[in-house]
Amino acid sequence: SARFYCDYCDTYLTHDSPSVRKTHCSGRKHKENVKDYYQKWMEEQAQSLIDKTTAAFQQGKIPPTPFSAPPPAGAMIPPPPSIPGPPRPGMMPAPHMGGPPMMPMMGPPPPGMMPVG
Repeated sequence: SARFYCDYCDTYLTHDSPSVRKTHCSGRKHKENVKDYYQKWMEEQAQSLIDKTTAAFQQGKIPPTPFSAPPPAGAMIPPPPSIPGPPRPGMMPAPHMGGPPMMPMMGPPPPGMMPVG
């Protein structure tokens, strides 16, 4: 029967059958070769993009961009999830109190909720 050639490993399997192929593809060596293959491919893609961008920049096709400008303070930095705090709007449903809506709860209101004046 035909032998199966593995591009990643640059090797022929002894014979081609689903079980032989599955065994080969689940092996550690094959997985490392696949990872290396894509790692190299990604690096080549990135390098080629850098080369194209550099060439265009040197030919004056791209204006300089202010990559160094920092984002405004507090932008794009969500608080770490580990900090306890009030739930964000829309994150948690309001607890169901029972009874008609707008009924005041019995007992003193929590601090900060006192009616003013």
